[in-house]
Amino acid sequence: MKIRFYNARILTMEPDSEIIRGELHVEGNLISYVGEACDRKRDWDREIDCDQNLLLPGFKNAHTHSAMTFLRSYADDLPLQEWLYNRVFPMEAKLTKQDQVVLAKLGILEYLTSGITANFDMYLDNMCHAIASRDMGFRSVMCGSMNDFGGTVEETEEEYYKINEFSPLVSYKLGFHAEYTTSGATIEALAKLAQKMKEPVYLHLSETKKEVEECYERYQMSPVKYLDSLGMFEYGGGGFHGVWLEEEDMDICAQKGVSIVSNPASNVKLASGVADLCKMLEKGINVALGTDGPASNNALDMFREMYLASVLQKVTKMDAAALDAGDVLRMATIGGATAMGLEDCDILAAGKKADLVLLDMHRPNMQPENNIIKNIVYSGSKENVKLTMVDGTILYENGSFYTKEAAEDIYEKANRIIAGMR
Repeated sequence: MKIRFYNARILTMEPDSEIIRGELHVEGNLISYVGEACDRKRDWDREIDCDQNLLLPGFKNAHTHSAMTFLRSYADDLPLQEWLYNRVFPMEAKLTKQDQVVLAKLGILEYLTSGITANFDMYLDNMCHAIASRDMGFRSVMCGSMNDFGGTVEETEEEYYKINEFSPLVSYKLGFHAEYTTSGATIEALAKLAQKMKEPVYLHLSETKKEVEECYERYQMSPVKYLDSLGMFEYGGGGFHGVWLEEEDMDICAQKGVSIVSNPASNVKLASGVADLCKMLEKGINVALGTDGPASNNALDMFREMYLASVLQKVTKMDAAALDAGDVLRMATIGGATAMGLEDCDILAAGKKADLVLLDMHRPNMQPENNIIKNIVYSGSKENVKLTMVDGTILYENGSFYTKEAAEDIYEKANRIIAGMR
C-alpha cells in the first residue's frame, strides 16, 4: 500500500523537533517521506486529508499483561500480594491457551483506541500473545515470565528463538517475573544465559516496599544490587515499576543501561507508591510508560498514564514545575521504543516503520491551541485518536476497527470464556 497523509501537522519526536505543517508518505510498512507539502506524483492507493490534525509516532505500552482483560474489575480494592496470590493466580490457572489468544486480542483492540502501536507483554504463554499479535496485525515484544510457579531457563532460551523467528511483528526479550517469585538458583542461571547470549533482561523490579524489604532479608541487598551482583545487567535490560529504587539502584540502572518502565495508574491503584521519575531522568535513565495489566489498572489508556506520570511527580515533590509535559510525551513514545528495542519505530522519519497515530485537534479538549504538547498530556484523551497505523496498515480509524477478526466477535468470545469460569 502507498498512502499519502497531507494537509497535516506533524510531530516527528526527533530531538528538539517542533510541529511542522506538511505531509507524510507510507510505502509498504515504511515511512518514505516526512516534510513540507510536495508535488510528487504517485499512484497512491489512498490519500488522506488530515485537515490540520496531528501525526505523531504511536505510543508504546512498555509494560502490560494483555490477556488479563478477563480479570478487569474482578479483583479490585485489594493490596498487591493478596490481589496476586488469592485472586489472580487461582483464576489464571483456569485459562487455556486459546483463551489467552482471545483475551490478548481484546487487549489489542483497546490499545488501538488509545493510539498504542506496540506493547511489551509478559504473561503465562507468550506464544499465545504472539499469535494474537500476528493475527491482529499488531506489533508486540514478548518478555520471558518464568518464576517458581512455571517455566525454566532452558524453556526461556527456547522461547527466545521460537518467538523471534515467528513473525516480523513479534520479538522476544529475556526476562523473568520478579526476584520475589523466583529462586536464587534460577535467577543465577538466567544471568549466565544473558551473559552467554549478550542479551538484556527484564523483570518486575522494586514495585513495592515489601518486595525490597524481603530481598534485603534474603540477600542483604536491594533487588537491583542483588541482580547486578550476578551480572544480570551486563547487556542492559529493564525494570517494570521501579517505585522503590534507592539512589544507588538508580546509579546502577544509569550505568548499565537499564530502562525503567513506570506504571503510574497501577501503582497508585494498588497503593504501591509513586516512582521518582524526575530523579531517574536527572541520572540519565531511560524512562518509559506502561499501563500494566487490565486487572490492576484497569484501563489500557496511554493518555491517562501520561497525565498521572506528570501530576504525581508534581504533588509528591510539591512542585508544579516537576516533570514537563514534553518529557512525558517522550517517555510514551521514544522512551518506550528504546526500552523495547524498537529503535526502528521511535520517530517519524524516512526509513522508519510506519507506526503512527493521527490525533483529532478539532475536539473541544484540544482548544485553544496555546501549547499542543501540553494539550496532549494534560487534556488529551482516547476521543482524540482518529487513526492508528501499525506497520503501514490502518487498524483503527474514526471509531472503527480494520482488523482481520471483527471486534464484536472477539467481545463475544471473551465474555463466553469468563462465563465458563464462574
